[in-house]
Amino acid sequence: MTSELEAKLKELEALKAQVERLENDIQAVQLGPSWRATSFYGAYYATAGFLLGSLAAIVSLLFNVIGAPLAGKSPLELIRVYLTFPLGQKALELTQGQNAYAVNDRVIVAFGVCLYIATGMLLGIPVTLAIAKFAGKGGLARRLIVASIASLIIWGGMFYGLLSWVQPVLVEGDPGNWITNQKFLPWWVAAATHLVFGWTIALLYPLGEYHPYHRLAEPAARE
Repeated sequence: MTSELEAKLKELEALKAQVERLENDIQAVQLGPSWRATSFYGAYYATAGFLLGSLAAIVSLLFNVIGAPLAGKSPLELIRVYLTFPLGQKALELTQGQNAYAVNDRVIVAFGVCLYIATGMLLGIPVTLAIAKFAGKGGLARRLIVASIASLIIWGGMFYGLLSWVQPVLVEGDPGNWITNQKFLPWWVAAATHLVFGWTIALLYPLGEYHPYHRLAEPAARE
């Protein structure tokens, strides 16, 4: 009796497996062939870069908040200089008790932090795309190299190819180029901030790497 029962149980399991395969096959036919990226999936990595850029912006900001006091600067020095783009000279007076804003300084600083993170989200797209294109299959060292090159190109293009002449044109005040002026933001601080930004994306890149989704019907169909 025992051997006969075991045989029936095995036969039952085989029938269940066959039913499952048939159900998966029917579902696969009903759903049609699944879409998969056949080449570089730029749209996906642009979306991933949007998220990774926000995280990298937070890390680079913390890097400045911690490092600024070591250089004798305010922890929020980067945000103050960053806010000179919309506010001009008045942004440098934040937290010094010399301004006459209708809202509290902290609200303006919070706005500057949000604006900084939003900018990081946008800049994270080209850095992530560069890593995916040129170092997606490489190791951490290769990703760091590509991220460093991409970050420095963005820094040079944004600071000296765009902001150096756009800010004086759009914002009134003297000298007008606070972001690119070495007195307010040394070049090595800006470069280091961009490098930390790029390195963070390189470290977090595996979290945003594209992996095709496999339906359950596919392995069953190959059996």
